[in-house]
Amino acid sequence: MKTQFFLIAIFILPFLISAQSGKINKSISAEQMIETIIAKTEATKVTNTVDIIKAGNPNEKVKGIITCMFATMDVFRAAVAKNCNLIITHEPLYYNHLDSSENFENDPVYLEKKKFIDDNKLVVWRFHDYIHRINPDGIISGMVEKLNWEKNQSTNNPYAFSFKKIALGKFLKSIKTAFPDNAFHVVGDSTMNLTNVVMVPGASGTMAQIGQLRKSDVDVVIAGEVPQWETYEYVRDANLQGRKKAIVFIGHINSEESGMKFCADWLGEFIYDIPIHFVECGSSYWSY
Repeated sequence: MKTQFFLIAIFILPFLISAQSGKINKSISAEQMIETIIAKTEATKVTNTVDIIKAGNPNEKVKGIITCMFATMDVFRAAVAKNCNLIITHEPLYYNHLDSSENFENDPVYLEKKKFIDDNKLVVWRFHDYIHRINPDGIISGMVEKLNWEKNQSTNNPYAFSFKKIALGKFLKSIKTAFPDNAFHVVGDSTMNLTNVVMVPGASGTMAQIGQLRKSDVDVVIAGEVPQWETYEYVRDANLQGRKKAIVFIGHINSEESGMKFCADWLGEFIYDIPIHFVECGSSYWSY
């Protein structure tokens, strides 16, 4: 009887420890992994979320995880080289918000990308809505670390930052050290002084950007991107009217990618025995 009890304990104890620690063990499917990650965000359920599996078999056992901003061909090649098969991407896989293949069914670029995914049995999951709902926003947390703005961040609003009075031109130089390879689009007077900055990352939309600029205590908005005929022109007119406002477009990828490095670090807090790597995709374009 003692021998039987000892053998049972050997097999059961590791599972009890794993359950008590709240961590994930090996031999978990992609679908189970995703469900666990969403639960760990502690966010309320998002209806009509884009955070679904975009490609691959949900039942594939997870060998390793790659987090990235965009699931590019280079990211896929890195995943295969690292023997990772679950790709967690922040943005779409197939060149449109909902990853519709309707306009790409005979497109050679689409077909080659899809074939690479299928041939290597990769699973691609978009992690967009829920990572923004981590408290505080996971993407912003990664960007704050990238910019070294922890001491400047508001305790009440993770998107808001305060600085000692500084000219916009000098402020831009400090941001440039974090993003040396790409140009910024700036609307506003380079000599204007600023103290209060709000970050509106990605493609949050014109009104999200303008809504912040309307506030009397916001001097500058750091944004990802927007059509040039929208917020660009709003801020130009504001300056022509004598209003001290500025917006700095640093690019969609620059404004969010470090959040996916945060994602990899965060996943490591409750996933073990499964390799996790952040793979940088970098900007889609180079500046001439």
